[in-house]
Amino acid sequence: MTQNRRSMITGLGLGAGAAMLAGQAQAQTIARGTPTGQRPLKGIDITNIVTASGLGLGVKTARGVLDVAGVERDRKIGLPVKAIDVVEGRGNLEALGLLLANGAAGAPASRLIPEAQVRFGNIVENPGKILCVGLNYAAHAAEGGSKPPKEPIMFSKFNSALNHHNGTIPVSKSTAPPKWDYEAELVLVMGKGGRDIPEADALNYVYGYAPGNDFTNRDLQRRSAQWLLGKSTDLSGPFGPWLVSADQVDVNNLNMKMIVNGEVRQDTNTRLMIFNCAQIISYCSKAFALDVGDVIFTGTCEGVISGYPPKKQVWLKPGDKMVTSIEKIGDLHVTLT
Repeated sequence: MTQNRRSMITGLGLGAGAAMLAGQAQAQTIARGTPTGQRPLKGIDITNIVTASGLGLGVKTARGVLDVAGVERDRKIGLPVKAIDVVEGRGNLEALGLLLANGAAGAPASRLIPEAQVRFGNIVENPGKILCVGLNYAAHAAEGGSKPPKEPIMFSKFNSALNHHNGTIPVSKSTAPPKWDYEAELVLVMGKGGRDIPEADALNYVYGYAPGNDFTNRDLQRRSAQWLLGKSTDLSGPFGPWLVSADQVDVNNLNMKMIVNGEVRQDTNTRLMIFNCAQIISYCSKAFALDVGDVIFTGTCEGVISGYPPKKQVWLKPGDKMVTSIEKIGDLHVTLT
């Protein structure tokens, strides 16, 4: 074991068994064929949590949610302090890997929070781009009277639309006409950037996935041929609670539901996308460079309120609770106020 590695372990305060954990981490590094301290962490669920010290990186563990930013304030060993740091590969990822090894056995109990007590924040605070795909499930296109598109229909949201798990959307304060609708979606965050990304390699550019909700004002959406107004209302783009690293799921075969006030309104599988995640990434990268941290909402399925017959369209209202549930990724809870 090198002197630097011993110093890092001492800084972590892992105590007994640290050498074993270090050996395991080093073996994993060699197996992945990437330089020590530079390898991406796999099998990890990350988010930003809100504590008395502000917004910081939280990681899901078997012992609870690890306040990594808090550990860094205690130990000052260069740990990543925001979720975007992990996505971008900044900070001492090797030390973070050691903290998380063996079910976070060496993590300080004082920095572990029961998940039910966690205050979640926005996973990505200031993405360069928030891209969205429209009409990406054939049944959803049909319920609105449209034919399946021949190319992805792209639109965007502003950063002011970002929201998080257990977040609220204050629709009662909006001056816009109240035709509020839900859209359960799979969201991805880019872990590598590039232009002209080959479709066959595109999923290797994804850092991770999360449940999302492309919350929409249908009245504003339909005022023109452009959807921007109805799609970019404040806090209308929640995703979370976790950004689940891409290695943990088969993104082309995930069950997805939207549950409103306990009732299942949407129910699909990502294999039914017209354009899958790899195709979306490759398509977009032919027009402009994708960057690390860019967010992509990949489209919703049938079952939205706007797809109901007009007499059955009961729009969302303050007090309604929405849950986007995606198999193996998690449940995103949002409440209208």
